[in-house]
Amino acid sequence: MSQKKDTPEQAEFRQYCRNWLAENRPGPPNFRLPQGAIEVMTEQQREYLAAWQKKCYEAGLIGCDYPKECGGGGHTNFQAIANQELSHADVPYMLNVIGLGMAAPTILNHGTDEQKARFLPRLFSCEDVWCQGFSEPGAGSDLAGVQTSAVRDGDNWIINGHKVWTSLAHFASWMIILCRTSSDDKYKGLTYFIVPIKDAEGVTVRPLIKITGETGFNEVLFEDLVIPDNLRLDDVGKGWTVAMTTLLYERGAAEGAGAGGGMSMDERLSNLIALAKRMKRGGKAAWEDPTIRDSIMKLAVRAEGMRQGGRRAKVEALTDHPMRLPLQGKLLVSELLQDIAAVAMEIEGAHASLYLGDEKAPDEGHWPLAYLNSYGFTIAAGTSEVQKNILGERVLGLPKSK
Repeated sequence: MSQKKDTPEQAEFRQYCRNWLAENRPGPPNFRLPQGAIEVMTEQQREYLAAWQKKCYEAGLIGCDYPKECGGGGHTNFQAIANQELSHADVPYMLNVIGLGMAAPTILNHGTDEQKARFLPRLFSCEDVWCQGFSEPGAGSDLAGVQTSAVRDGDNWIINGHKVWTSLAHFASWMIILCRTSSDDKYKGLTYFIVPIKDAEGVTVRPLIKITGETGFNEVLFEDLVIPDNLRLDDVGKGWTVAMTTLLYERGAAEGAGAGGGMSMDERLSNLIALAKRMKRGGKAAWEDPTIRDSIMKLAVRAEGMRQGGRRAKVEALTDHPMRLPLQGKLLVSELLQDIAAVAMEIEGAHASLYLGDEKAPDEGHWPLAYLNSYGFTIAAGTSEVQKNILGERVLGLPKSK
């Protein structure tokens, strides 16, 4: 019942990833990068991160498990290894996070061969950035309530409506979108499309300013956007089924998508400990306060619990319910990140009021920004409350809430 180890081929690939990343780690830019891809705002940031993703793709670290005929590596269970090594290597995150984590697996599972060959290679290389059009002003947690309409006109569809909280839409070439094609049935009246965003007639992208003062996400308005039927994913009326595939990957309940990079959980905890050892409380380092140490140790225990849960999920004999652990992922990660930032704010005390740009801000204002950003993560891809309902209904078998 031990966890599966790397096959010889996987072990060789893991070593290749480590060697390549050690030799090709990019130097830090002379400008500030946001804490995550969905906060990328400027063309300068986009160019730097897109170039890094393209380099990783050309080296074989992106799209590893996708078929070669659609630009992938043609391997099996290699992407998770690449993601692990990217996350351990202290390298930048991938810009095309929505494309890699949501659009690509959805297209792979529901797209035609022509769609896969057309869209996936440029998605992997970050030549095309992707965004997601699910939420609307009147349909957030109730995803099946979307009202953006797609009306058939011969071999075309005409789209009208309003999407919101659309991360990366200001850079995106394409959007995966859920539209209402019939009002007869709430779920069967939905159809899933790929729509052009960049410079498309009938599409308006408006940036939204977050509590952090940054943008990165937007609202997108459609006014008589005309698209051909070959941009439809799967059958008319099967949009809800396709959307569930997207959400499985978005919420971390399905493996083999996305990409690593960015700050690992271990690095976040190490930075938190370093902060506690630098900041003073009552003339002593905050680390000397037993309540602070206790708070940090509780966070470390939760992080280790998540790591061991991931190992357990790979051992069939230890999984009493196939979705118990996978469906916990997004909920546990988002709330742990929020609590890490909250403890950092407590450690900083009054210094936590110093924000980006203040030369006296500890860690250049990283922690207040992380704390504010953390609320977006506990809302996006289904709020923590929605995630708990899903666990209660699908895993524990509790009755559906009204």
